[in-house]
Amino acid sequence: MANTRDIRRRIKSVKNTAQITKAMQMVAASKMRKAQQAALAGHPYSQILNRVLVSLRDMVSADSHPLLEVRPVRKRLVLLVTSDKGLCGALNTNVLREAAQLDQENTYFVASGKKGASFLARTGRKMIADFALPDNPTFLQTKAISKFCLEKFLAGEFDRVDVLYPKFVNTLVQKPHLVTLLPITDEKAEGISQTGSDVTAAESTGSQFLFEPDADEVLNSVLPYYFHFEVFQMILDARASEQSARMVAMKSATDNAKGLVKDLTLEYNKARQASITTELLEITTAQMALA
Repeated sequence: MANTRDIRRRIKSVKNTAQITKAMQMVAASKMRKAQQAALAGHPYSQILNRVLVSLRDMVSADSHPLLEVRPVRKRLVLLVTSDKGLCGALNTNVLREAAQLDQENTYFVASGKKGASFLARTGRKMIADFALPDNPTFLQTKAISKFCLEKFLAGEFDRVDVLYPKFVNTLVQKPHLVTLLPITDEKAEGISQTGSDVTAAESTGSQFLFEPDADEVLNSVLPYYFHFEVFQMILDARASEQSARMVAMKSATDNAKGLVKDLTLEYNKARQASITTELLEITTAQMALA
């Protein structure tokens, strides 16, 4: 059995760790609320944008814009969205496991997040760009990423653009989600938002849109913006997932530390009691020897 000094040292160390994880839990909880509100705030706008695309689809031809062009996939570009920091449970591990299953020969990556960039460099996968974002990115900051991917697609360097990110389901559940954003297919034109806002064709028929100067001109403006906005929403979703996973992980770490302190305290009391009993026996034995 360990001596009481070592056990006291361990108890103090675990208590200090518990204080740190508790503070990180409170910080993550505060950031989580803001991140969730930011992610959910864009869903109504995403619904309206999808309804506009539904109306445009019926008024223009399928090949009227290069972003609608479906071509054989020879090279594929994947935007990999992860966190910059760890201590968020299995969030990054699940996303990176999905990335590892993609075909390494024809798949190229754009990384947003240090964890994803480190994984791509470590595994020798093809990464053509790495973007850094703050905890609360703005639309203009994420547009630099989506614009880069959009230009690569329009230039014909890649035939498809996907986004792999941790999709926010609720505070306890975040799932890796792989979405194809370019080309914009009929499924997306029907209003199925990748960020969780579903708008069916039946719902969109209730409103009639008038496009000025014409539908083709509006389509040329709406489609690139639609792509930029979807990437923005997915990154906000990933931020909400990150803070939720970190809050849950830190709460679990704090609870485990408290349980460990309880067990160590019990062990300390047993060791102390054993030490006292041994000392009493030694005193009693000495008195009997002198008698």
